[in-house]
Amino acid sequence: MANIIAFARDSLTNLVSRLGTERDKASHSVYATPILSDEQIVNAYRGAWLPRKIVDIPALDSCRNWRNWQAGDGQIEKIESEEKRLNVRGKVMQARTQARLLGGAAIFIGTGDNNLREPLEVENITAGGVRYLTVFSRKHLSAGEIDRDPASEMYGKPSFYRLNSRDGATVDVHPSRLAIFQGNAIGDDDLAFHQGWGDSVLTSVLDAVKNADSTAANIASLVFEAKVDVIRVPNFMASIGNEEYKRKILERYTLANTAKGINGTLMLDKEEEYETKSASFATLPDILDRFLTIVSGAADIPATRLLGQSPAGLNSTGEADLRNYYDRISAMQEIEMTPAMYRLDEALIRSALGSRDPSIHYTWAPLWQMTDKERADIFKTKADGARAIAGGNGQPPLMPVEALSDALVNAFVEDGSLPGLEAAIEEYGKLSDQEEDEDEVAAALPAPSRWQAANDAAPRTLYVRRDVLNAKEIIAHFKAQGLETTLPADDLHVTITFSRIPVDWMKMGEDWTGKDGRLVISAGGPRMMERFGEATVLLFSSSALSWRHEDMKRQGTSWDHPEYQPHVTISYGFDGDLSKVRPWTGEIVLGPEVFEEVKENWKEGITEDAER
Repeated sequence: MANIIAFARDSLTNLVSRLGTERDKASHSVYATPILSDEQIVNAYRGAWLPRKIVDIPALDSCRNWRNWQAGDGQIEKIESEEKRLNVRGKVMQARTQARLLGGAAIFIGTGDNNLREPLEVENITAGGVRYLTVFSRKHLSAGEIDRDPASEMYGKPSFYRLNSRDGATVDVHPSRLAIFQGNAIGDDDLAFHQGWGDSVLTSVLDAVKNADSTAANIASLVFEAKVDVIRVPNFMASIGNEEYKRKILERYTLANTAKGINGTLMLDKEEEYETKSASFATLPDILDRFLTIVSGAADIPATRLLGQSPAGLNSTGEADLRNYYDRISAMQEIEMTPAMYRLDEALIRSALGSRDPSIHYTWAPLWQMTDKERADIFKTKADGARAIAGGNGQPPLMPVEALSDALVNAFVEDGSLPGLEAAIEEYGKLSDQEEDEDEVAAALPAPSRWQAANDAAPRTLYVRRDVLNAKEIIAHFKAQGLETTLPADDLHVTITFSRIPVDWMKMGEDWTGKDGRLVISAGGPRMMERFGEATVLLFSSSALSWRHEDMKRQGTSWDHPEYQPHVTISYGFDGDLSKVRPWTGEIVLGPEVFEEVKENWKEGITEDAER
């Protein structure tokens, strides 16, 4: 008696709507095994721009900023020199590209050994021991027998790889001699079309790419049909069977089109009708954008990176998409590339230095680069945090200052905030290494009463200015243009802050303009003449003054105006045509900062100088 096998399927079925029945077209859709030949994959890569970018972009980005070695003095230079000699960066990028395109690739570590079937003993590599690196794709390097021993560390992986040469000879290579890069994971090794390797990244995205390419091609073909002329001819169908009629009709409209091309006039018979129909392209860009968005999602590459276009939408910057993408690349570097390159890196270090220092390691350089302002803000935040930990203002330190100093040195060396810090520390020593004389330390500290006064200073209003040191030269320039009176030379200044809110002056810090405190505004740049109420002022630009003003605001000062604009008041008595006054474009030399309390009646002391 025959065995009857019944299959039970748990699904939603509705006989009224025919959902899930044999009349439901979607219910019988299945996913077939995707099979692409190497020829199809390479043709897509060579002949279409989207497949090429999908393969190349992540491979390029994963090697673009490369990595930062952490090692002792002189070791980093030797390792980086060895990397350049062997072109490690270029070989890794080539292997990554081949792996993404064909499903797998490997870098062969050439050491001159004859028996390649034996494991590579990296511990025996000496200086210059790595002679060359060679990249082999899956097409040239076939996986051997898969190790199925559960107790083996190589379980599920090929026990050897077979290199196929052009003359038909084969060479077996032990996996330890290869840095192996895989394509997309297959999910089930038993279903692997190429045993021991992965899939091409194009396997899962090629349908989306074809749809986008087909849509773009169809839109391009519509361009030629954008305008169609329709002419209605009496008795056309009844007469078309006459050969003489066909000849004459072709001559007739050839002549009409020629006349239209010459003078823009179309000549027709009175009984003929002429009509022009134009195709609409209004919604086609949106349709194409949707297909390209699907490609971007399938490739897991942001449209801003894949298509090189600006993000769409109000207030859209694409920054979040790029950050997520860069995080994914960083994860690929740590999870995929670092393990694949482990033996290569071990061999590289020994080939560069002759031995292996256990403290040597590297970090992948971040793809997302901070702006100078972001770096400065992070540095300031770390410095402020260090000050808080170190104590002060009557508060005890939270940890020994020497330990804090060592931690800060490590942090600033790691993030590159202070270039050359490591070399300077080696030359001058750490804080914990310094042996200070107690008398010198006591002499360097301020007197207790002065220290207490400085830290407990009562808040007061604050007016900070810089006097113009070349004021006579500037005044002569404006009087030569017709200004009868100006402020005296010793009254020309630039105001940095005018805070009616009391603040602690000691928190304002000091400017970084040098030992003599001078600040020189270079000649040129934006200069304008404006009126601020009754005052005629010279406007100029200075990032140093603007930064100092904002820094004081962060410390609590107030400002009566919406924004800060550096300027020098020239006169309060000029009422002529300001458009005819040329601004001073030479240097503006400013003296040190002067701190004073705010004087609300400051206008009472203003006088004008009429001398030329």
